Amino acid sequence: MDQGIIASLLQHPLASALVIVDRTGRPLAANPAAREHGLPATVAAYAPMLEDLRLLAADGGIVACSLPGGPRGHYDGHLRAVHDGAGNLLAFTLSVPEPVPLAGGGRWELALDSAGHSLWDWDIPSDRVTRTPGLGEETASGMLARVHGEDIVHVRAALDQHLRGTSEQYSAQFRFRQPDGQWRWVLDRGRVVARTADGQPLRMVGTHTDIEQQKQLEALLHEQQVHLSEAQRIASMGSWSFDPGTGSFWWSPELRSLLALEPGNVPGQRRWLKQLHPRSRGALRAAWRRLWRDGRSASLELELARGSGEPSLHLRLWMQPLLDGEGQPKRLLGQVQNITEQHQTDALIRWRTELLNRVSALGRIGGCEIEVQTRHMQWTEECYRIHGLRKEPITLDQALALYTEDSRSAFEAALGRIAGGGLPEQLDLCFYRQSGLRVWVQVLIELDRRDGLPPRFVVLFRDITREREANERIELLAHYDLLTGLPNRVLLGEQTAEAIEEARDRGTSLAMLFIDLDGFKTINDSFGHATGDALLKAAATRLHQNLRNNDLFGRFSGDEFIVVLRDLAEPEDAGHVARKLIGSLAEPLRRGDTTLKVGASVGIAMLGDTQTDFDSLLRAADAAMYAAKEAGRNTYQYYSQDALARIQRRLELEHALHGAIEREEFSLAYQPLLHAHLGEPPAIEALLRWHRPGIGYCSPAEFIPIAEKCGEIVRIGDWVLNEACRQATAWDRAGLHFDRIAVNVSAVQLRDRGFAERVIEICHAHGWPPQRLELELTESALIRDTDILRHCFDVLERHGVPLAVDDFGTGFSNLNYLNRFPVGRLKIDRSFVQGMLHDSGTAEVTQAIVHLGHALGMKVVAEGVETHQEEDMLRRQGCDEIQGYLYSRPLSPRDLAQWLRQQHQSPSRTDADNEALLVR
Repeated sequence: MDQGIIASLLQHPLASALVIVDRTGRPLAANPAAREHGLPATVAAYAPMLEDLRLLAADGGIVACSLPGGPRGHYDGHLRAVHDGAGNLLAFTLSVPEPVPLAGGGRWELALDSAGHSLWDWDIPSDRVTRTPGLGEETASGMLARVHGEDIVHVRAALDQHLRGTSEQYSAQFRFRQPDGQWRWVLDRGRVVARTADGQPLRMVGTHTDIEQQKQLEALLHEQQVHLSEAQRIASMGSWSFDPGTGSFWWSPELRSLLALEPGNVPGQRRWLKQLHPRSRGALRAAWRRLWRDGRSASLELELARGSGEPSLHLRLWMQPLLDGEGQPKRLLGQVQNITEQHQTDALIRWRTELLNRVSALGRIGGCEIEVQTRHMQWTEECYRIHGLRKEPITLDQALALYTEDSRSAFEAALGRIAGGGLPEQLDLCFYRQSGLRVWVQVLIELDRRDGLPPRFVVLFRDITREREANERIELLAHYDLLTGLPNRVLLGEQTAEAIEEARDRGTSLAMLFIDLDGFKTINDSFGHATGDALLKAAATRLHQNLRNNDLFGRFSGDEFIVVLRDLAEPEDAGHVARKLIGSLAEPLRRGDTTLKVGASVGIAMLGDTQTDFDSLLRAADAAMYAAKEAGRNTYQYYSQDALARIQRRLELEHALHGAIEREEFSLAYQPLLHAHLGEPPAIEALLRWHRPGIGYCSPAEFIPIAEKCGEIVRIGDWVLNEACRQATAWDRAGLHFDRIAVNVSAVQLRDRGFAERVIEICHAHGWPPQRLELELTESALIRDTDILRHCFDVLERHGVPLAVDDFGTGFSNLNYLNRFPVGRLKIDRSFVQGMLHDSGTAEVTQAIVHLGHALGMKVVAEGVETHQEEDMLRRQGCDEIQGYLYSRPLSPRDLAQWLRQQHQSPSRTDADNEALLVR
């Protein structure tokens, strides 16, 4: 640096202390303030330690530094680089702004104020060493004796070299024993200031500096450097820097080792870029341009090809610019980490995670981890999907808020038990999604206590909603009636068994009520199943409202219900309850514009010696219910042996009906119907008879309802049609004259698909005209207007099969139905005929029926006529045909053939003659 510039700089009256040092740290000059405080010597002494600060200052800017000395024990100053116009480094300036003035003026005082420094003056010929401050005199040999044994050799060597004149300055670092016996590191430096004429040293002066803290700091820095290097080696990291001025890179040994480069070998920029994968090359160039443009740090991943078939290296690169005063990068620092193993591990984890997610999705299994102490929770994607939530952070309390109270309590209790050392647990929990959808999950909870990790719960969720709903559906089907929601026969049987056991233990009374709805079948047939179902639900609700909470109530089947009354004070109380239940159905039920009314027949059976379980109570109550129906319906009856006998009789007949056709136990009897005006051929009604070998005849009024209920009526009805058509054809071919043959048909037959077609086929099979086969129906058969019934009547009408309504006036009379279906005759029930002579009201009813039939274009038939007075009244009322014992009882085929022959021979036979014929 130019001496004139230095002199001019130092002559300025500055309050600050200023020292100019060269690039190696050696003081070149100092201003008065710096010399007053002895800063040039201090700077020279600490030049090696200031090397790092000089490197930082050389890159630009002002670097703070601190030196020992002064009244405060240290000088705080700033180090700045001086460049020429071309930017070349010339020197450094160290300035200490306005240092505290010294109290006294000697160099000894300044040295004494400098922390850790002392001066010594060695008179070599006398071997006397004078030390300051206040340390007195000591021999040089005595001082050397206090040097640590491991350091004495190199101390003597350094001292001898300087005394011989082979070194300009003596300098040595060693451990020096203090008066208190402790060892401390010191820096001892000096110079021979006087020699003899022949060059022998006479006097030597120097400084003795305590560097114990510096040595400790150096040891700490060295240890940290070793740790840093080892950490970078373990983490596969290395450092680098780039000087934009020279365009040169510096790579740390760790980086060269990481990339398997020879020491000192740094590849050029082009070679480095060529080794990168094209995608990485483009990313690096883009990041490099952004860094120089914006002056911001950057981080990116690179893929470096290694050749020779070896897998590529995956590197993480960090770049940090050092900016100048104008905000422009003047140097670039960075690190590189080898993340190849991490990349491979991440790829494997991603693959396993995707596989696990696919498996979890297929199995509908989600998972989560919950830290025991913090309750911090992490969910898998499938866990979010199961709960119907977006993938965003969620706390355990937020998740549990979705669950029902019982499920929350069960889950929290399980966590507590497991945290306390309990075994893993499995729970079935229920929650509701935000959409309101109910979801069931099976949860498996266990505690994970891996070393190095906080204890946490591992929880697996499996969506079992479908399984649960299926089980609930099975449970519902197995134990509950789907229409009313009441317990079915199975569940009611289980509940009754428990109630019976409890009643025996407590010595209390128990009763079973068997309830059958009166009139339900008619309404169901008339208005359809939808109306019937609504009626059943309404009736069940009314019955249930009149029972106590501890009573059992269920649907047995169809229109039958069962009630089990517990804790009865007296057996009579069961009758009181039965009356309440019957009364609850007294008010009509409304469905739309239709008013519906049903009653109830109730059978009561008490728990006792013979009725000891559910089945025996059920049989007894069922028998009592039938007794209530026979007693007039809409009432109740207690169980008796007679009622049981009637039930057993019904079961016996039902069993006997099966196979009766094959055993040829059925036959037909025939009763004629005569026209009110003589001269027209009579009609014939076929009547079914059942003769049981060894037992005798069974009344149709008894076995026909049973056949309808068990379904045998369809097969029996087809047999009747076949036999009647066969017999009618035989009579007709024998030349016997009659109008038609009539057959009674059940409503069950009309509802059987294909019935009308079978009727026509039977007629054709026997060669009997369908127009001469009349089907007699009950009024209830016409009530239910269904597609099947309409189709049946359409087929019959198309083939000319006449229809008649039997027992008119005793059932559900409805002019609409009479007008809607192709009915040709009305048959007045025998109950009206037998009462019309004694009751004017009944006579008016028969007259009204005749007028009604004629008004609708129908013929009217009276049945059950047994006297001439009845016959005369019916003729006067305009009845078209008459049937009854007055003319003939039901006859066998042979007897009826004989009767027809006689009628043909004597067409004008009187009534007395007919009566005489019947006697024969």
